[in-house]
Amino acid sequence: MRIGIVGGGQLGRMLAEAGAGFDARFTFLDPGDAPCAALHGRHLHAAWDDAEALTALVDSSDALTFEFENVDPAVVARLAEQRPAYPPAQALAIARDRWAEKTLFGELEIPVAPVARIDSQAELDDAIAEIGLPAVLKTRTLGYDGKGQKVLRERADVSGAFAELGEVPLVLEGFVDFDHEVSLIAVRDPVGETRVWSLVRNEHRQGMLHCSIALADHPLQRVAADYAGRVLKRLDYVGVMAFEFFVAGDDLLANEIAPRVHNSGHWTIEGATTSQFENHLRAIAGLPLGATERLTPCAMLNVIGALPEREAVLAVPGTRWHDYGKAPRPGRKLGHITILAPDEAKLDERIEAVEALLVNDLG
Repeated sequence: MRIGIVGGGQLGRMLAEAGAGFDARFTFLDPGDAPCAALHGRHLHAAWDDAEALTALVDSSDALTFEFENVDPAVVARLAEQRPAYPPAQALAIARDRWAEKTLFGELEIPVAPVARIDSQAELDDAIAEIGLPAVLKTRTLGYDGKGQKVLRERADVSGAFAELGEVPLVLEGFVDFDHEVSLIAVRDPVGETRVWSLVRNEHRQGMLHCSIALADHPLQRVAADYAGRVLKRLDYVGVMAFEFFVAGDDLLANEIAPRVHNSGHWTIEGATTSQFENHLRAIAGLPLGATERLTPCAMLNVIGALPEREAVLAVPGTRWHDYGKAPRPGRKLGHITILAPDEAKLDERIEAVEALLVNDLG
């Protein structure tokens, strides 16, 4: 099995690690000099749209995928003309554009927070009058980990905000008084079989994911799975997709989707019967999907900016260390730590112990 991946970051690296059991061979297209996934396959050092490199990627692959959504959908569409390429370009185009994403949710009767399309300061002023404050102003495309957005808390924040974010197409989202944020990782194969993992409760710090805890029996698990299934079916999707939701009482509001394996699903490597990475490979290669049950109470902590002392982390029972092989710098995801425990109370204790060892620069 030969897999071509557009992108060579940690998600590509973990896909390759999951493919070792299938004796899969990987080729990564990435403009970086030394992407961390290159350790596990051939690295095509070129721009995403480099025609010669794309030809080489196709020639060395039986199936193609991508590891992050800032790839031009036209590139994926071009690849799909020559090899099976999943997820489909249409899904990538929608997930890259927050307005298209929210429009899709509306068409599928999936609840969302109040939202407005913004193409000028005047439209922003009008939308604020309707939605109110506080609100979040976001670029329609190319925003992630808290980038490309501004929180508007009072009228003074609104003035000049359109220019501050670059005078590009934006969306305004009303604040939601939510209890907590959850995400659902789902996978769909080429014949439409769909499986989901346990809902995950997420904690963010400064716009970046800090901790994800896999939940045993969230009351909105079935609702989340239903919403995910609607999106996957509409897009004729193949592969893993992540869905982020706000929980507000008995309601579940869709926030966004990511058409790829996702940070909040890293716990599945050790904590589920089949990881998100293995099932993504199974889906795009046309292999039967694996079971997705949670095996034990489990959580994931991101390592950001600087590495903690590995020996101290591994001294905490139930920990698993994942180093992405990246050079430390502020705000950069360098790895993650999975924490397993026999029960929820013990899991909380172990999370607290590992958190005390992290030197993350997010506060």
